[in-house]
Amino acid sequence: MDYSTFDDAILLQYIARAQSDALSVLYDRYRHLVFSLAYNAVGDIATAEDITLDVFAQVWQKSATYRADRAKVSTWLTSITRNRAIDELRWRGSRAEQSSVAWADLPPSAEPTVSGAEIVAESLMQQQQVREAVAQLPDEQREVLGLAYFRGLSHREIAEALDQPLGTVKTRIRLAMEKLRQRLVDENPAT
Repeated sequence: MDYSTFDDAILLQYIARAQSDALSVLYDRYRHLVFSLAYNAVGDIATAEDITLDVFAQVWQKSATYRADRAKVSTWLTSITRNRAIDELRWRGSRAEQSSVAWADLPPSAEPTVSGAEIVAESLMQQQQVREAVAQLPDEQREVLGLAYFRGLSHREIAEALDQPLGTVKTRIRLAMEKLRQRLVDENPAT
């Protein structure tokens, strides 16, 4: 069976039935996204690779828990990755020492060991698109996104660090994610 023709939610149904080829297709679709998120959170290639493998192992084990009515598969994977990266940061005892993130200071790329010139080029282009989209966000939305995704802070921790109401922080993150999603969909209508 050619699993590459199925959409993500159908693939997860096959993964729940222990179809490893379906997991392989999902991995090929999302490994760069998962790796990039993990790397940006932990700043270490080897750890990001471990997190990537852990995320897809969790997908294999928990695919039956996915609910299409709650989130897209990419959003579900992003959430698993973020949570796993936060766990790693907490395990290391790493916490943010500052209450803001300089997006320009983030590393421009991290080459995954799965390598290949095309893979690296594609990853760099995706990272650049995300950086450009983030740069267009209002400062307060950029700041809360950076604290959440690159420092691993919870919404409550961000609210405390910025001395802002929790509802304000949640709203800023939601609005920022909606704007990013729309900008990235507009730039990549086929994805």
